[in-house]
Formats: sequence, structure tokens, C-alpha cells
Amino acid sequence: KGGKDMEYKIIEGNYAKIGVSKTAETVYFTFEGEKEQKCAILLYTTNDKQIRIPVPDEYCIGALRSVGIKGLNWKKYNYNYEIDGRLVFDQYARRVIGREKWADARRLGADGTVRAGFDFSEFDWCGDRFPEIPREQMVMYKLNVRSFTMDAGAVGKKKGTFAGVMDKIPYLKDLGVTSVEFMPIYEFEELIAQERDSRDITDWSDNAREGYLLEEDAGELPYKINCWGYITGDYYAPKSAYASAAEPSLELKALIRELHKNHMECILEIYFDEKMNQNIAVEILRYWVMEYHVDGFHLLGAALSIDAMAQDLILRRTKLFADGFSRRLFQEETSYPHLFVYNDDFLYASRKMLSRNHGSMPELLGQLKRQNSVFGFVNYIAGNNGYTLADLFCYVQKHNEANGENNQDGLFSCNGGVEGVTRKRGILEFRRKQMRNAATLVLIGQGVPLLMAGDEFGNSQQGNNNCYCQDNKTGWVNWSSLKRCAPYAQFVRQMIAFRRQHPILSSGVPMQMCDYASKGYPDLSYHGENAWILSNVYPDAVGLLYYGAYALREDGTEDDFVYIGLNFYMEPQCLALPKLPHRLRWHPVVN
Repeated sequence: KGGKDMEYKIIEGNYAKIGVSKTAETVYFTFEGEKEQKCAILLYTTNDKQIRIPVPDEYCIGALRSVGIKGLNWKKYNYNYEIDGRLVFDQYARRVIGREKWADARRLGADGTVRAGFDFSEFDWCGDRFPEIPREQMVMYKLNVRSFTMDAGAVGKKKGTFAGVMDKIPYLKDLGVTSVEFMPIYEFEELIAQERDSRDITDWSDNAREGYLLEEDAGELPYKINCWGYITGDYYAPKSAYASAAEPSLELKALIRELHKNHMECILEIYFDEKMNQNIAVEILRYWVMEYHVDGFHLLGAALSIDAMAQDLILRRTKLFADGFSRRLFQEETSYPHLFVYNDDFLYASRKMLSRNHGSMPELLGQLKRQNSVFGFVNYIAGNNGYTLADLFCYVQKHNEANGENNQDGLFSCNGGVEGVTRKRGILEFRRKQMRNAATLVLIGQGVPLLMAGDEFGNSQQGNNNCYCQDNKTGWVNWSSLKRCAPYAQFVRQMIAFRRQHPILSSGVPMQMCDYASKGYPDLSYHGENAWILSNVYPDAVGLLYYGAYALREDGTEDDFVYIGLNFYMEPQCLALPKLPHRLRWHPVVN
């Protein structure tokens, strides 16, 4: 068959590989479609000419349709499927055509159709290997590709892109980060149409449209921007608007390869809704591991087949962060622990104590030593959901008015006596001290510490604790704060280094609170005004003594004694320092 524009031959396809694949002369299309349905492949040329290629009914096994097209010059085309007359996008597409420009409002005025693109590009991984960083050594850092490099620190086309993040790898490595967690980077539609604005932008001239969208006093825009991507998406394609060059897949692979060269991991957040086929969900994770060398996934959404993912042989050494692992998995010790739970309890316990809002020292102490031999726990005080760490001590009320949702969207916080910005030195010092206290709590906790991008230098969102739609300086990481808050940034860097130097703080073995190995001291003990004694059942001041002999450094030597005094009273308190063995003396490190 064929015509003036193309010569091709149809053959039965390859059912073993869903999506689009190719051999030297044949491109195979395999997709979901019942035998009774009329299916076709729609090919689009660069000038939008459409070629319709019917798929014979007999080319079907189960609910899969598959056809091969010999002689197809795939570089000249994009494609979609047609099923019973309905246009269907290929959910296995490795590239999406139509969303290359971030938040391009012209898409709202068009037919909304995106097309699948071919991506058979080859990438040289240069012998890349998964770092497989032990959880005891992990320090996580969560970021959004766009907001991380939009404000400053990246120039030109690199702003808001994978390449912009790559430029920040030396900074992250110097900070002490081992594992970078990315908010969704697969294709999703960032434009959210506003139904209450009925104006049709298709009838406007380019100048009128641009003027409306950019003019600050033009009133409510006909759309909002979903900056975070926690919606269903096209899971096999990296987001083209996050690429500075023409090949999103190559740019993302280069970023992951560079992370691995610096002994850093790539963790992806993925959101699945309740309609997601669970078999496909597992396949999606496998794809990102095999094709992009991804090291782990933070799984979000509903009805996830968590156990199937955890037990999958290809994912067996891929780190999985999720809720809902079965109790049975808690009991299966493995050679490479790879399962993690985000520890919201740590957040609540820490914030309540820091804000003096019905906090409980026993609750906090339990969270600081929370550990499991099979599961790791991720400890954090601030994330994308909620205040930044700096705003946690500047605001009591959330300030989400700019979201346009009557300030209803969105924990325990305190402001030192003034809401928001102030010049009062006493309040400013209180806030700086509380930020240091918060960072210290995260970094002495036995679980894996997690920092949100910018929290290491006091990034603020002006009290907005839900910046999902703020594609502006409110939602972007403000890199000018790095210079302004240099002493605090240095403090965080030193605390990360302190944690790395003292493996007893991050031991993967649960603390027994006794000398179970007869080393001379308990692995962890609590102290009050007198050593070895807590006179108050619910104290707000406690000393913690970690015995380093229960953890070995990388060179095989025993760690030090580490004593941490916590005081959440408003006034100074006395805590006893336990007596050390002969010739050892205490040295203060952090105050």
C-alpha cells in the first residue's frame, strides 16, 4: 500500500513489547484494543497532513492489537491511535508532541490534542552503575525541576530544566546530599482551565492574548498552572518542557549519569490514581529502571500494588518509598534493604515540640530512634506540602490567598511574636535558632534525613504552604537567600558532615537501650539532672548518650561517644554529663 508521500507494507506486529518498537526496516505498534474494535494508526506529517492506516481485526491476541509497518520513515511523523472512531493517545509513548513549551496558553484555544512522538535515540551510559547507597549513609534532597532553577543560578535556556539541575550537582555534593528526589518529571498537563472564565482565547490576536496573560492587573486568568504534577500523566515520556534541548530523554539520562558519577542517587516521585492498571504500574517502574537507570521511586496515589512492586525481581534492588507495605514484608530480612516509609510521625513530634504546641518529649525521643531492620524511615520537618522550614517559624496562619481558593487549601508552627517579616532582632534570632534546632533534629534522627530544596538556606514562600500553582518567585527557590543566610547554610552543611562522621547516629540497627553486646555502655541511654536518671516522666529537657562502639566507621574503627542535650523549656536547664572512660574528655561541637 502507499501513495505519493510514502510506500509501506503492513505485517502482523510484536505482541511481546507493548508500545512502539522497531527493527532495521519495520516499526511495530502494539496497544490495548479488543478484537471487536475498529482500530487504526494515524500518522501526522510536519505540515499536519494525516495518514490513516487501519489495523486488521485478526492482528489481535487477548486485548492487544499489534501491527508492523515496513518502510516507514518514522523521523518524518508523529502518531496517535484511533479506536472505534475515537482519538486515543498512546499511553506507552516515549515522547509527547505539543507540550514542549511550559504553560503555553495557546493549547487551551486549540483542540487540546497532543501527539505521540518516536524516540529511538541511543545514549552512551559510559559504563554507568547504580550507586546503591546504604540507607545509613543517605541524605535526601527533594526538588521540583522547574522551581529549583528558575529564580537564579541557571542562565538562558537552562532555567527550569534538567540541564539546570545538572549545573547544581556540585552544590548538592558539597552540601552532602546522596539521594535527589524529583517531584514528577514524566509528562503531565500543567495547564488547568478555569471554567468560571468563559472568554474564548482562540479568537484573540497574538498580541491581545499575550497582553491578557502577562498583564498583572488583567484580572483572573482563564487557567491555573499545576507546577507539581501530582496527577495522572504520560508515564513513559520525560517532560519535554523540562528539557533545554530538543531531546528530553537524552538530557534526563545525562543528568542521571552525572548524578551517578558523583555517587548520588535519582529518586522519582510517581503518582498513580485508582484507575491505574496495576500490571502496567509495575511495568512503568521497570521501564524507568532499565531505560533511565533510576535508583528509586516515591509512590503516591491510590490502590497501588505495593507488595508486587516490592517483590518484583527487576525492582529488587530499587528503593521504594511508600505507605501500605504488608506486615509480612516487615518480617522478611534481605541482603539489600530497599523499602522505606515517609515518617509523618517525626514531622508532628518535632513541630509540636519546636512550636511548644502540646508536644511530648517521649514521643519525640521515640521518633529520633525509630528504626527497623527491614524498613527505613524518612525523617523530615518540612516538605512541599506545608510551610518551608523558614516559614515554619515566621507564620502561624497560612497565607495562600494567591492560590485563588479563599485560603482554604493547604500544622504546628510559631512566629516568635510577629506574623511574617520583621526587623526585631530578638524575634529574628529566635527564628534563626529554631531553624538550627529543626535542622539538628532531622540530622540526628536515626532514620534517613530529608531536606526540601532551599530549606538549607532559609528559602521562604511568604507563608504560602501549598505552592502547587505558584509558578513565580513565591514558588521558585530563591537563591539570593543563600548569600543572605550563609551562616545557617554553613551550619546545615556542617551538621550533615557531623552525621556522616558519626555512624552511631544513623545506625541501621534498632536501639535496644541496653548493653546487649557487653561493650560496657548501653547503645543509647537517657539522662536528666543526674546521669542515668530521668526524674521527670514527661521532661522537656533530656540528655541522650550514644555509645559509638555499637557502630563502626568506614575504616573499621569504633565511633565516639556522642551526647546530645535537648531542652524545650523556655529557660536554661541542667543536664548531667555521664562520666567517660579513662583519658576521654567531652568536647562541645554544636550549641
